[in-house]
Amino acid sequence: MPGKELLSPCMDCREAEAVFLIRSRHLCRNCYVRFVGHKVLRRTEQYRLRRSAPGTPRGKILLPLSCGLASSVLLHMVYTQMKEQRSRPHAPEGFDLHVLIIDPSSISSSSPPLGEALELLQQRFPLASFTQLPLHAAFELVPDLGGVLPRYAGEGFNKDDASLSPKEHLDAFRASISSNTSAADVDSVLVTRLIVAFAKRNECFGIIWGDSDDRLAAKTLASVAKGRGSSLTWQVSDGMTPFGLEFRFPLRDLFTAELQNYADCFAELTDIIKPDAPLSDNILTKNLSIDQLMLRYVSSQGAKYPGVMSNVTRTANKLQASQLSTNGTRCALCDTLICNSKGVYNQALHDTSPSQLCYACDRSRPGLS
Repeated sequence: MPGKELLSPCMDCREAEAVFLIRSRHLCRNCYVRFVGHKVLRRTEQYRLRRSAPGTPRGKILLPLSCGLASSVLLHMVYTQMKEQRSRPHAPEGFDLHVLIIDPSSISSSSPPLGEALELLQQRFPLASFTQLPLHAAFELVPDLGGVLPRYAGEGFNKDDASLSPKEHLDAFRASISSNTSAADVDSVLVTRLIVAFAKRNECFGIIWGDSDDRLAAKTLASVAKGRGSSLTWQVSDGMTPFGLEFRFPLRDLFTAELQNYADCFAELTDIIKPDAPLSDNILTKNLSIDQLMLRYVSSQGAKYPGVMSNVTRTANKLQASQLSTNGTRCALCDTLICNSKGVYNQALHDTSPSQLCYACDRSRPGLS
């Protein structure tokens, strides 16, 4: 008996009805998942094939999870690869996966706490290790931050109130920053410092980030606008960072819409993903941070011209680290190396700088931004 004739056969297997269109190819569900997963596999293969010395534990990588679309999809993809590898006899040791969740309610008061999400994640992904921390845990993992923030904030921040808890201390500091762009920039710095410190404490050799192609394009444009262009060689690119850890972006070849299609294929992701709250069209542009403005621009234009946004990310990925000398001085806030032709930050040109701050952190200080 002849098989059922397909109205729109999958262009790969020719055995099932095509349900997705990706890169001008009509694919069925299984072929779509395989196509998208392969793009991530290519960028994590060095971890998958990693062989540990006899008698030593597997290497560890860290995945920061926001429970948003991209990081949740990345967790599912990497976990699937890890599970398949461990099911094969005589396969390389591979890696152990640590997942760090920073409580969203500790970053934004408008974000609800995750509630039972952590327990659900542990049930769905039992081979991974999960940890949830508030943002103010950065004071514990990065002890020097407690002394840096008052000097950065200036007179608008009461640094002498010893009765404040770490959370209250952080809330008071953030309240002293009136600029939306500076507040978002400092939040990003604190989140990165917390994640890096956690990775080092747990002896992870690398961090994999759940940033899609359009998210990386928005970050590229925002970083340049904020004066953080020198950090693009590790902030949006694969490779070693000033923190002594590898940063990898396995989703860099995939768009948000493609990740959403992938998530729709797996029911177990439905109750894990917390959709990002859309920016209201009623918000004045001047009230948006640079990060929000660039994300809005990329989201709207990326749907029309996806190739243009891809070129932004690909171009940034070709950049090389500065060859300017450094004496090892690091920014007191973001912990990146401070470089110029003399190897140190020229504070004579910035008398208001409270300590060794890089150009981007100095210009974002309250009263200067």
